[in-house]
Amino acid sequence: QVQLAESGGGLVQAGGSLRLSCAASGRSFSRSVMGWFRQAPGKERDWVAAISWSGDMTSYADSVKGRFTISRDNAKNTVYLQMISLKPEDTAVYSCAARGSDLQYISRDTRHYLYWGQGTQVTVSS
Repeated sequence: QVQLAESGGGLVQAGGSLRLSCAASGRSFSRSVMGWFRQAPGKERDWVAAISWSGDMTSYADSVKGRFTISRDNAKNTVYLQMISLKPEDTAVYSCAARGSDLQYISRDTRHYLYWGQGTQVTVSS
């Protein structure tokens, strides 16, 4: 069982930066692929980024590649999403998610993630 809690969202001007954090509880965090997703009003939830157990492998959606960086600190049971050069179209509720323990595939599919946080709002003004 993993419980997730996001923080770090807020209102920022276009071109600005934010760093989201996702604190996890549960002993299986270090063996769980972690992902960030986002959902804008009236739209489906989209995958943003994912990271392997050790953090040595990452993957990004084309829309955020070069601007967002996912990382993790297994000693702190926390995964991060550093966002720079933010655009109004990045406005959404951002959620972190965890795959089941011992699964190594870095998935983009929401159906592959077992545990979800409540989400944190990111609003980018133009």
